[in-house]
Amino acid sequence: MTLLNHRAEGPASAPPLLLGPSLGTSYALWDGVAPELSITHRVVRWDLPGHGGSAAGLIRAGASVGDLAGRVLALADSLGIERFTYAGVSLGGAVGLHLAVHHPQRLSSLAVICSSAHFNGSRPWEERAALVRREGLAGLAENAGARWFAGDFTVPRLVRDHRDADPEAYAACCDALAAFDLRERLPEITVPTLLVAGREDPATPPAHLREIADAVPGATLMELPGASHLAPAQCPEAVLTALRAHFGQDARRGMAVRREVLGDAHVDRAQARQTPFTARFQDFISRYAWGEIWTDPTLSHRERSMITLTALVAHGHYDELAMHIRAACRNGLSPEEIGAVLLQTAVYCGVPAANSAFATAQRVLAEEAGTS
Repeated sequence: MTLLNHRAEGPASAPPLLLGPSLGTSYALWDGVAPELSITHRVVRWDLPGHGGSAAGLIRAGASVGDLAGRVLALADSLGIERFTYAGVSLGGAVGLHLAVHHPQRLSSLAVICSSAHFNGSRPWEERAALVRREGLAGLAENAGARWFAGDFTVPRLVRDHRDADPEAYAACCDALAAFDLRERLPEITVPTLLVAGREDPATPPAHLREIADAVPGATLMELPGASHLAPAQCPEAVLTALRAHFGQDARRGMAVRREVLGDAHVDRAQARQTPFTARFQDFISRYAWGEIWTDPTLSHRERSMITLTALVAHGHYDELAMHIRAACRNGLSPEEIGAVLLQTAVYCGVPAANSAFATAQRVLAEEAGTS
């Protein structure tokens, strides 16, 4: 097995969301959160090497967080996922920070939960790795509840996963934590970032999350009363509320771009026609088409307009074509440039399609000239 074990939930067409676990746990850490998130996202939660169903051989002694991030990207690639939202706890959160620094083009949004940009130096993790390689995980698992949860709360399934993890793979994950320190690189993170701290967390206390929030431009910090290190398991509703609000930024950002490209009048009419039956579709368009694709800076709005016009002509969507000709004008294309795009469609999409497109464009451009 060359890929991390994982579980996928939610519609395949929904925006992808990858969920990363804490050291010693399996993807069961997300049991109280993932099913709800899968209503609006294609949720993929994964197991660390040697944990849950992932093969121990996917990690070696001396591994780095970057190695784990590479495994996550390989998993995403295997699922046909190019850009994704990411949330991770502890070591899973460190993987998210690494992706945001080293592979920002793959992330659309990031949530770091009960984690840190460093884990208090290398020595504690080197000592833990040596202990586990010498004695196994039974002793650590006995004290897992005190490290992970506040009060008398516990999750037997997660404690069992800790006990059943492969000792050498667990120790290699400790090696990765020992070498991890991204503090100097945090100002480079540009994706929307949420930090969630558990106020009762002894492993990565709120000060660690505040340090990230202070360094990452525009980051948001939330502290959860009563939560310890495994907040998604102990306080699933609070974590779910925080993640929904943060990931909903794609819709808000998308709505702003949608208005910029299509104009307030068009968007207001679309919003006025919205019904409970179409609301989810409208949200999907705002998040996915406008919040992820049109906001991607790889192409300018002018370039995206030209591509969109061509695609609409190719499929004969002339009502949508009229709307996007108006958008092309807003994005700075001249009538001559729009005509050149449509002329090229005659070659690659067919003369009849281009003929209908020119008729639509002539009408729309005349209307635009009359209102200017």
